[in-house]
This record gives sequence, C-alpha cells and structure tokens, in this order.
Amino acid sequence: MRRPDDRPGVGVAATGEPSGGNSPKSTRDGYPPRPGTSTPTPLKEANRQLLALQGKFRETQYWPPERLWEHQRRQLGLVVDHVYRTRPFYRARLAACGYQSGQEITAEFWQTLPVLTRREVQEHFAAITDGSVPAEHLPYVWDSTSGSSGMPLKIKTTHHAQIMWLAATLREELWHRRDFSAKLAVIRRDDDARPPHGKRFASWEAPVALVYPTGPAVVLDNRSTIEQQATWLLQEQPDYLLTFPSILRELAHWFRSRGLRLQNLRSLRIFGEAPSPNLAELCREVLGVDVTDVYSATEVGNIAFQCPEYKHYHVQSEMILVEVLDDAGRPCGPGASGKVVVTALYNYAMPLLRYAVGDIAEVGAPCGCGRTLPVLSRILGRARDVVVLPSGARRYAYFGSKAIADFTEIVQFQLAQKSLYDLEVRLVTRGAFGATNEEKLRRLLNETLGEHFSITFDYRDAIPHSASGKYLDFVSELPV
Repeated sequence: MRRPDDRPGVGVAATGEPSGGNSPKSTRDGYPPRPGTSTPTPLKEANRQLLALQGKFRETQYWPPERLWEHQRRQLGLVVDHVYRTRPFYRARLAACGYQSGQEITAEFWQTLPVLTRREVQEHFAAITDGSVPAEHLPYVWDSTSGSSGMPLKIKTTHHAQIMWLAATLREELWHRRDFSAKLAVIRRDDDARPPHGKRFASWEAPVALVYPTGPAVVLDNRSTIEQQATWLLQEQPDYLLTFPSILRELAHWFRSRGLRLQNLRSLRIFGEAPSPNLAELCREVLGVDVTDVYSATEVGNIAFQCPEYKHYHVQSEMILVEVLDDAGRPCGPGASGKVVVTALYNYAMPLLRYAVGDIAEVGAPCGCGRTLPVLSRILGRARDVVVLPSGARRYAYFGSKAIADFTEIVQFQLAQKSLYDLEVRLVTRGAFGATNEEKLRRLLNETLGEHFSITFDYRDAIPHSASGKYLDFVSELPV
C-alpha cells in the first residue's frame, strides 16, 4: 500500500517552520476554532505541543489495530480509575459491572458497561462533572450544545483536552494539504461578524496560525441571509470556504440560479451537520470544487475526518474510542450500520463513558490509503432545513441553542416552521414551563431569527426521531 505524503500545503512547504507570528485564539465547540475568542495556552507552549503531536500522529496513524487498542485500553484505564475514585455516579455504574479500582480494561469488560444516554447526562450533570481533575489538565473550558437530540446540554472540558482537539484539527488541515498562505472564509455564528462586511483577521487563527504562517481569514455570521452570504463571498473571493452543509446547499442553489461562480475557490469544508446525499455532486457541478466533511460533536470534540484520498472517514482513535453498535448492543462489522457510541480519552472534567451521540454510522473496511485508523463509510447524523423568513429571505435556522440550554426545565426541544409567519415550539420539560418562560423563549427566538413570527407551544411526553433514525431540532413543514 502507498503511504500518503502528509506534508503541509504550498503555504507551509516554503519554509516548513512555525510562524511564531500573531497570537491566535480559539474555542472548543466542535469544529473549527472560532476566530476572536480566548487563546487556550501561551503561543510558544501551544506551538511546541502541536508540533510534537503532529510528529506522533504520523506514526500512530499506521499502527496495527492491536497496538492502537493497547493505547486506547491504557488511556481508558486511567480515565476509568479516575472517575471510579472521584465520581459516585460512575463508581456505582462501574461497581455494578464488577469493576475494582486499578483493574485492566478488556474489550469484554468494556462491553458490559451500559451505554450512557444524553438524558442521563442531563439528569446527572453535577454528579458527572463535579469532582477533581488532574492539575496538569486545568483550567476548565465551558460550552453548550443542543446536539443531535434536541436536548440542551452544557459542556465542561479542560485545557489539556482542548489542546488535543486543536492537534487533531491541525492534522485534518495537513492531511488535505491546504495552502495556508491562501484566503479562508468562514460562515458560522459570530456576533461581531454581521453583514454586509463581516469581520477580518490577519491569519487563520488557531490551530494553524499557532504553528505556520497563514494568509487572511474573513468571517460572516450565519444568521445573515443566503443573499447576504452570497454577495459577501463574491466580494471576498476566498480560496477556501468553511460552513454548515445546509448553508452550502442553499448557496449552491443561489449561484446556480444566477450562473455565477467564485473565481478563486479551491475547496469547500463542512461541519456540524450531516450533508444531504447529493451535496458534493451539486457543489462540483455549480462551484467546480470538492467538499470535505468533518465529523465532530461539541460533547467530545473531533470524531472522524474524511480520508484525503477516499470519501470515507478515519476515526481519530488516538483521542477517542468509537463504537458502532447494533440494536442488541453488539459491535457492527464492515458494511453494517448502528448507533455511534463514543468515549473521549482525555476529558477528565466531563467524562462520558460509552456515550451515545445520537448518530447512525456505517462501518467501513480497512482503507487503501495505508492508514490503519478505523473507517466509517457513512454518517447519518443531524440534517437541518433552512428557515424562510416572513420577508421571503432564506437563512440558517440558528435559534440560540446556548441560551436555550439556560432554561433548566427543558429536557428536549424542537422548532417547527408551520408557515411563513408561524412557528411551533415542541417541548419536553421537567414540570411546568410557565407563561413567563414561554414569553422569554418567544422573545429569544424572534430576536435570534431576526424577524417576527407568531410562536405557539406544544408540550409532549417525547419528541421522536424520524423514520431514518435522525433527530431534527428544526423542521420545516412549508410546502416544497
């Protein structure tokens, strides 16, 4: 088998040396780092750590499966023993499986541990997160997500886990040999990057600019309309674009309807949602470039990256244990699909052991690229419709998941667009939600969506997944 060349792109190869330039910033909320937020670590320290990890990754991605499992098993042993001693929630859970402090973690034992649900994390959040953390992993980092289940959840992680996440993110950039001297455009949530001009940065920010010199980056808030986004892209003419699949789909339709293209565009990257089946084909037809997907979850960070030579995904197994389980809880083999269950190997602040992220994936056969990291052929996760505003404009259906997480009564949430003027909030709650909370949530939705809707509430015992197994936290019921 041919070993791929993991050298960086044109912008890096010119020097091959770290930049040591502008002090970049990042946050941990899935993928990618958000320009303009707090830096996780002093520049020189991060530079050194990220470079060292890239060197290690070039070795570990070719480890035989048994050696990779040995690494995971050792790290699991450290995490499990720590939570057994410091988290009563896990002590009871592990003891029920016969665990004793310090015992070796075997595959047979691991599969006896119950799968952890999002509802359990919600209900036992304090018991899972309250407890000591190794001093070298501090400080803490906080985030929140509505995830693939519509259940708002706060996230607690650490400086050390964030460094591992940044290192994996940098690995993905290097795998795909991107030219770091080029111009990067990002359409995502950013309060300071409102249309028409968005926000400009001198570099790509973390993690790339922690290590290498880069070109500029421009960011536009995803609550802008598709028309505003397309106009902005035509003005900026970026080399790379990073955004959500649902936004990219709408942009492709916009450009096709006008017969336009972005002249400098080299490739597209997506994250945060499951792409529609024909998205890559649509983008090649309309924009003339390929699409690369990143599979991540705010709760655990990066999960799998698309192979630079094939269309399937490589699990980032040095940092996360991924299981794909059938309905009976047994591991799926190549060609079979099942629910994705993950265990992050480095987050001691919010340890999630055998956590069901809410997605369905298909296991793939070993990859022809030579990397021995496990393969996922397809990922069927959360898809997202686009909201149509009363004005007729179309935009990303952002509705403030971080603020919704502050409503502690909400167990599960779904927003449905019934007409151009009407939205229905579907809620599963702990006890009564109340008129005051309804009015606060009504104001929040209208403020974040940008135009006024009539909003009603529908309280339910549960909000089911769709027939395909996906959960949608926003659904459009407008006529197609």
